[in-house]
Amino acid sequence: MSPSDQAGRATVELLRTLVATGLLMSAVVHLELWAQGVRDVAVIGPLFLLNAVAGVVLAFVLLWWKHWLPVLGSLGFGVLTLVAFFLAVTIGLFGSEEVAVGVPQLLAGIAEGVVIVAAVPLLLLGSHD
Repeated sequence: MSPSDQAGRATVELLRTLVATGLLMSAVVHLELWAQGVRDVAVIGPLFLLNAVAGVVLAFVLLWWKHWLPVLGSLGFGVLTLVAFFLAVTIGLFGSEEVAVGVPQLLAGIAEGVVIVAAVPLLLLGSHD
């Protein structure tokens, strides 16, 4: 394997690890908020739990299956989660309004940003062995 091949493979694995880490961080934040009382909010509560489970599942599938499909799913997860948060802050979502400030909001926003920023080049570079 040439040095450029090794560098390319290392870059792909770094991006894959960043995406998985972002997914897990987002999942942890959503699960913690769910456990702290969001579970009692109609529609939003189940969606937070679904988000937490999906983040964990996507992270493990992404690390196990070196294919473009889990990368695309991860990108969709990051984009849709950020869009849902934006809607919740601006116009409300399913009757619930959110504030844009706070440690959980910051952590989740950073995590989902990392997912998006790392998933795009991972898709472009090729996400398989």
